[in-house]
Amino acid sequence: MVEHTGGEAAGDAGGADGVAEVLDRPLPEGIRRRVVGLVAEAFGGLTVAELPPQLRQYARFTPSRRAKFAGNAMAAAVENDAVFRQRISARLREGGSELAEALDAGSPPAAADPEDVAAMAYVLRPLGWVKLVTAAGEEAQRAGAERAGQEAQRELRQLREELAAARAEARTDSDRARAELDAVRKEAEAAQRKLRSAVSDVRRGEAALRKAQAELETVRSAAATEKTAALGEARRLKARLAEAESALEASRRAVREGRSVEDMRLRLLLDTVLDAAQGLRRELALPPASVRPADTVDAVEPGRMTPKDIANRALSETDPALLDQLLALPQAHLVVDGYNVTKTGYPTMPLDKQRLRLLGGLAMLAAQTGAEMTCVFDGAELAAPVLLAPPRGVRVLFSKAGVTADELIRQLVRAEPPGRPVVVVSTDREVADGVAKAGARPVASALLLKRLART
Repeated sequence: MVEHTGGEAAGDAGGADGVAEVLDRPLPEGIRRRVVGLVAEAFGGLTVAELPPQLRQYARFTPSRRAKFAGNAMAAAVENDAVFRQRISARLREGGSELAEALDAGSPPAAADPEDVAAMAYVLRPLGWVKLVTAAGEEAQRAGAERAGQEAQRELRQLREELAAARAEARTDSDRARAELDAVRKEAEAAQRKLRSAVSDVRRGEAALRKAQAELETVRSAAATEKTAALGEARRLKARLAEAESALEASRRAVREGRSVEDMRLRLLLDTVLDAAQGLRRELALPPASVRPADTVDAVEPGRMTPKDIANRALSETDPALLDQLLALPQAHLVVDGYNVTKTGYPTMPLDKQRLRLLGGLAMLAAQTGAEMTCVFDGAELAAPVLLAPPRGVRVLFSKAGVTADELIRQLVRAEPPGRPVVVVSTDREVADGVAKAGARPVASALLLKRLART
């Protein structure tokens, strides 16, 4: 039996002198693989109890899986466990193997594979088994050496062929590389000549460019100087022209406004005087210039006020009829402080609703009385432009930026000719006092609200 650690193992069969046969060398690997294959085949014929403890876990494996996973364990058991080896030998003999029978008879077949004979002899341990194993090992070594030599010769021939092919290919590549290198050198020389020519052209172009840039900078500097002088002269001329145009327009406007305003004031004052004279004649019941007999009869004509009516003309400052009397005067002009009236009458409404409500009432009042009406709102109260169509008979004005509605009302009063009846509606005492000094008649906002509520 093989001792892989270099020791000796006792054989099952003794020699002629009764000494056990011993294998004095390691079991060749090829013979060992075949021993494992024989044990794996005979393994399945044994019960679990007949197996060594270390091999019982492989009892259900197939022979190929036993040889794969338990090869080392089975080889060690055959080598060290004589009982297990004898049981395996018995299974091989029971299998009717011709090789086993021939070995037991002491005459192995001459045509059998030496490694198969050695593996069977190693397991069965017939007389002279060590010689069989040794001879098979030597034969296997010789065959292996021959195969190795043949393989080496074959590899050598292949390497020589590959070397010859590589040398031929190298020569071909070398020739091609030389040709390509010559072509590249020629191309490089041509490229260098072109590059030198291009560099020379670029240098000449750069010199010409620098010269042109210097000339351009000179021209630009001169043009900028001339442009600056021309722009300065143009600005001075434009300033003079604008001053002249402004002065001309101011003089034209002054002449036009002075003439038109004076004509308008004169015409309006004349109409006012005429209407006032006719009204005064009716109020005083003056007789006409030419008296007729029928006109001397004492009677009250339709539409004429009686002395009793004249006596009752004094009205309270809070009576809406007072506003009717004022608007009945000839060429009367009613100026309304818009937000003063709306915030007195309906302050909780939004500003746009306040404006619409007031202007609707003033439109009805204008239609009833025929008086001129102007409603003034403070422009500072506006958060956005107002899209408003003024009602018929009512002029709607908003004060400009930096000008209050109170100042705009005073400007309207000052623009009217002296003697024209102007009524200003505002609760603001400063506004009332200012327009009163200018000749207008101030009334409270509550009076207008009462009059509009009656409409």
